[in-house]
Amino acid sequence: MNFQQLRAVREAVRQGFNLTEAATSLHTSQPGVSRQIRELEDELGVAIFVRAGKRLTGLTPPGEAVLPIVERLLQEAGNLQRAGADFAASGQGVLRIAATHSQARYALPAVVRDFRLQHPGVQLNLHQGSPQQVARLLLDGEADIGIATEALAQYDALLALPCYRWTHSVVVPPGHALAHEARDGRPLTLQRLGEFPLITYEAGYTGRSHIDDAFRRANLQPQIVLEAMDADVIKTYVELDMGVGIVAAIAVDEVRDAHLHAIDARHLFAANMTRLAIRRGSWLRDYAYAFISTFAAPLTRERVQQALAVEPGDDFEL
Repeated sequence: MNFQQLRAVREAVRQGFNLTEAATSLHTSQPGVSRQIRELEDELGVAIFVRAGKRLTGLTPPGEAVLPIVERLLQEAGNLQRAGADFAASGQGVLRIAATHSQARYALPAVVRDFRLQHPGVQLNLHQGSPQQVARLLLDGEADIGIATEALAQYDALLALPCYRWTHSVVVPPGHALAHEARDGRPLTLQRLGEFPLITYEAGYTGRSHIDDAFRRANLQPQIVLEAMDADVIKTYVELDMGVGIVAAIAVDEVRDAHLHAIDARHLFAANMTRLAIRRGSWLRDYAYAFISTFAAPLTRERVQQALAVEPGDDFEL
């Protein structure tokens, strides 16, 4: 048994049992992947995959039992490499961060700058995606740290730590009726907001669920005319007077967005929690803990390790 065989099994599953795609991902040949899988099956004495001719179509019952063990072995092999690197090349290496666009665009720049000043020998790889993609990168071992508002707390294999709360803002052109009403001191209501076409985030992004929940509780049907995952895109279409924008308050800058009028909407929609997640059982290098505490100061190494001792499903309070 060797790690090449284990990687072949894992990648075959990740690529939907497509051996050609698995071979491409592993930078080898399709016959080579098939051979590695066959050799492991022969050594174990069981078939891991269901086959239709030469094609893999699924996992056998023994394969379902074997796959989590394969995942753990490969994770521990990675942990061993990172543990050795901590001693062999302290302060040097690669840190892989997965984040949603909102976090990468608005929350991370100052954090990345400060971290780089303190750890110049660390190369940062920043991956952007949906909350579900951020979670998948963590689960697949392709990222060390994930940052998002949605989805991360839904996976028992991830430790999702609360970092900070944020609210939404409504943005309109300066001459919009809602801007005039706000300047006159008239509070914004959901009923009034519902009278206008709305531009906001796609479902599953940046607190969209709280927006939908608020309208649902008020028995209102919002007029969503455009959805996007990027606050800058939303603001661009608001500028074109296509509708009223609902964006994360952190995405509004008084100087950069001087051509828009922002209205605080914290009284309309529930606050959102941004979380930082790591995969349970992963070895984090010293500089990974440093990045975490730079992003959320209360999350010291000691607090993170305390949180790892909490059972999945139990919330961890800062």
